Amino acid sequence: MIHTYELYAIRYATNGRRQPHENFMYPAPPDLHDGPMPMDFFVWLAVGERRTVLIDSGAGAGTCQARGHDFLRCPTEGLAQLRVDPAAIHDVITTHLHWDHAGNFEKFPNARFHLQTREAQHAVGPCICSPFLRRPFDVEQVCSFVRTLYKGRVAFHEGEAEIAPGITVHHVGGHTQGLQIVRVMTRRGWVVVASDAMHYYANDEMGTPFPVLVNVPEYFNGLSLCHRLADSADHVVAGHDPAVMAIYPAVSPQTESIALRLDVMPKNNKRTARMSG
Repeated sequence: MIHTYELYAIRYATNGRRQPHENFMYPAPPDLHDGPMPMDFFVWLAVGERRTVLIDSGAGAGTCQARGHDFLRCPTEGLAQLRVDPAAIHDVITTHLHWDHAGNFEKFPNARFHLQTREAQHAVGPCICSPFLRRPFDVEQVCSFVRTLYKGRVAFHEGEAEIAPGITVHHVGGHTQGLQIVRVMTRRGWVVVASDAMHYYANDEMGTPFPVLVNVPEYFNGLSLCHRLADSADHVVAGHDPAVMAIYPAVSPQTESIALRLDVMPKNNKRTARMSG
């Protein structure tokens, strides 16, 4: 039986100073303005009758600030806005091990972390000898992951796997060797949390990848898989696009700019919101 989940995005950091050329592999085409193209940082939460699953665990203040981003709140503070106790979360899907997705392991003491085997091999393997390839990782976070692994709290997956009825992970690669996307059944149908398979909607719409990646063909195959798994293009949620804040409603007035509902359809003006950054 497939279960249905409430699905939320929780924003924990932002950067309003990024420029379009930082978000595309090649210089941005003329239809993207020359001004700032901000970036937001999220974790995601799926809440069902029997199970609550966190998708990514974000990063801490020091890590964000050291990389030039504005830390807003610990992801656990965002969870508190939804009345979710981190200790009550028993499954965390780690889409990949880059610094902004794989911190705070210690704040989820009862969780099992779900990761693609290839991602662990990538994060601690020979490719990390390359300064370019290791730059998006944080060594302290990777060590925290290894300690979690040695505690027997990591579940490895190969390709596609069911985490819970109504929640599946799917390997896409591209951005990292083991990047996985997450498919969640909601009241509006199948929603795909693309994470870094689609940083911005514009990466998809313009066919221009985000510049941090290890395999270009896998990147484009991953975009295609997002669309095949989702019920429509409006059921794909980009990983870092501030447009998400514009096109989905806050959970409540108290969570404005903090926690959004993704289990409702986005507003009709989403393309305008996406391209205005």
